[in-house]
Amino acid sequence: MAALPFLKMHGLGNDFVVIDLRDRPVSLTLTQRRWIADRRRGIGCDQLILLETPRQKVADVFMRIHNPDGGEAGACGNATRCVAAKVMAEKKSSHVIVETISGLLDTEASDGGRIAVDMGPVKLDWREIPLAEACDTLHLPLNVGPLSDPVGVNVGNPHAVFFVPDAEKIDLASLGPVLERHRLFPERANIEVAQIISPERIRMRVWERSAGITQACGSGACATLVAAARRKLTGRSATVVLDGGELLIEWLPDNHVRMTGGWTESFRGEIDIAELERAVA
Repeated sequence: MAALPFLKMHGLGNDFVVIDLRDRPVSLTLTQRRWIADRRRGIGCDQLILLETPRQKVADVFMRIHNPDGGEAGACGNATRCVAAKVMAEKKSSHVIVETISGLLDTEASDGGRIAVDMGPVKLDWREIPLAEACDTLHLPLNVGPLSDPVGVNVGNPHAVFFVPDAEKIDLASLGPVLERHRLFPERANIEVAQIISPERIRMRVWERSAGITQACGSGACATLVAAARRKLTGRSATVVLDGGELLIEWLPDNHVRMTGGWTESFRGEIDIAELERAVA
């Protein structure tokens, strides 16, 4: 195989290189994955998405998520919408089940070309997030600079949500990497700073573990709505405003979280396999 086709896609500016390996037995090394994600030497993306044959019969596709450092992530709501859109077009269907290492994600077409994703059940116990010690996940014992008293939530990934008066004034570039690797988070964590605009609207910025500041984070938006509802700052449904756009988030009675938002295909291309091997040699 001389070339490996890819799609460049994004959900609200959270961008992905999507490589379909369902009919291509290609194994990408850690170094190769890092090279593809590198914005200066490779293609560049927040996450590299590999599509594989599903393990479970009910699923339509298996989605594997890699951060820019080559490590694997458990969930990515924005990528799920992009992958669902691709597979829906293939199947000529408005419903697709995406399998991940964190479980099955049910997706369906919504109004205005958007896609709704059932992100699965929320995990709130300290062991499930996970945390390094037993504590109340509604009030984590964490204080760094102007940020304190976050809510711990797991929506496929660990999240710590800090509520602040003005999300724009937080120096997330400095505080994010410190908090991501805080000793309280043995698997590191995504860090959100959230400002309650109204009971129906939340402004949120995010530092994603291994990726840094991104334009949007679907699982982070879900975690933020859950955290706000637990603190009784909002109801169980609200629009979360991110740097790249808006997502409608709903915390359902069955403890699942549904996220609805847009997706975009930016361009298509091919990776020269021989060049990739030379680049990382």
